Amino acid sequence: MKTGFIGLGHLGKAMAKRLMSEGVELIVWNRTREKASELETEIAASPSVVAAKTDIIFMNLFDSAAVRAVLMDKDGLLEADCRGKIVIDTTTNHFRDVVSFHEILRERGGSYLECPVLGSVVPASQGNLTVLVSGGAAAYEKAKPLLEKIGKHIFYLEKPSLAVKMKLINNLALGAFMAAIAEAVAFGEKAGIEKKEVIDILSAGAGNSLVLNAKKEKLLTEDFSAHFSCSLIYKDLHFLQDLAWSLKMPLFTGSIAKELFGMTLARGMEGLDFSAVYKIMKEY
Repeated sequence: MKTGFIGLGHLGKAMAKRLMSEGVELIVWNRTREKASELETEIAASPSVVAAKTDIIFMNLFDSAAVRAVLMDKDGLLEADCRGKIVIDTTTNHFRDVVSFHEILRERGGSYLECPVLGSVVPASQGNLTVLVSGGAAAYEKAKPLLEKIGKHIFYLEKPSLAVKMKLINNLALGAFMAAIAEAVAFGEKAGIEKKEVIDILSAGAGNSLVLNAKKEKLLTEDFSAHFSCSLIYKDLHFLQDLAWSLKMPLFTGSIAKELFGMTLARGMEGLDFSAVYKIMKEY
């Protein structure tokens, strides 16, 4: 039986290719059909067709509005018989919306696993993502062999919304690290040090991190083609602010980082990789 995959942006396509390289036969759907054509696999006419032909369906979409549309719009996934189906949603959703997705699938006899991932295009292509999972234990055990093909580390948090909340908390660190690294590089250049040397010294010192290692080449070459876009980190940090409000907690570095990435959107850079925040720092 084929596995479904819905949503073929930068990360979704990398995960789909990884699954195919591991011998998983896919049937895919993407709102823009051209993005699916290079995969050389069956392209479905709609999400409902994907659900009708598969028992397990991956989704990787921009946000909760996109997930709800794929589930519930005309020809959406829920128009198929969902009894016994498992939806593995790797989208970074809003922590309130994701609870309703669990309920919607359960009411129709299916299972929903919220599975946001840590990492972007390169680790996805290597099967080195970190996968956070919330949802029913039986569905998780059935889906686990597929999750192990894309993820090096898998954390099962079970209770609905915990996986998404942890993803947002992770992206607090991710956004703040990226902003700090970009600012440090821009400062070093302003002080008269060659950019490569600044980055090499940061790599050997306090800047050494997965973030710098992943974005070093982009900072050096200023090729900001997207692996993880400015619009996505901005969206995630906005959701994080909602989480802080719900917990009645202040959010210091996360809020500052969100506004810095907001400046990339104001300058029309939303489609660039989030390391392009360096361009904002370099202006000053």
